[in-house]
Amino acid sequence: MFKGSEKEARAELVRAYKEVVDLGLTELSSGNVSLRFGEGMLISPTGASGDTISEDNVVYIGPDDNWEAGQKPSSEWQLHARVYRGSGDTNAIVHTHSDYCVAVACHCKPLPGFHYMVGIFGGDDVPCVPYNTFGSDELARDVAEALQTRSACLMGNHGATARGRTMDAAIKGAHRLEISCRHYIHSLAMGEPRLLTKDEWAGFHRRIGNTGYGK
Repeated sequence: MFKGSEKEARAELVRAYKEVVDLGLTELSSGNVSLRFGEGMLISPTGASGDTISEDNVVYIGPDDNWEAGQKPSSEWQLHARVYRGSGDTNAIVHTHSDYCVAVACHCKPLPGFHYMVGIFGGDDVPCVPYNTFGSDELARDVAEALQTRSACLMGNHGATARGRTMDAAIKGAHRLEISCRHYIHSLAMGEPRLLTKDEWAGFHRRIGNTGYGK
């Protein structure tokens, strides 16, 4: 959980949102970012962009899912709230519509274990949850369930979500997933890539457990 004041937390969220924009992971108002704070969370407002987000329009949503009258949190606030409730070690969430993640997610299949870097998200692939309307309880439920065992997932015909113990970890997760999806799409130009075997994955997970690589 963020240890500073609310003013500092708001500044951190604005900084993070702008970093996500600078990395090319979101354009216009297509993404959202949140930070666990106190008993609730701070989240970017609906329609936010790198130019319009500010400490003043960041929204605090309490544990009762309420916010101050007149404020407008991201339409995906339920998704963020569910992930926090289901994962006590998650302190930041980044949701993006980044190009390569969207391209893979529109096939509604997991990102397969074609490269060992896929394993940094906690398994042998990156799951893709079924399509549901943005901002819906069904979508929030499915993403929260997928992130029980992974640090990131794809969202069918939509985008991707990454979580982390810190904001920097969540941003790096979203960035790494975009890179992995880009590599996968490029590899398909030569046909279906070879996937790592169960033994190779076991060796990877033993190794990453020892080194903390990718964390």
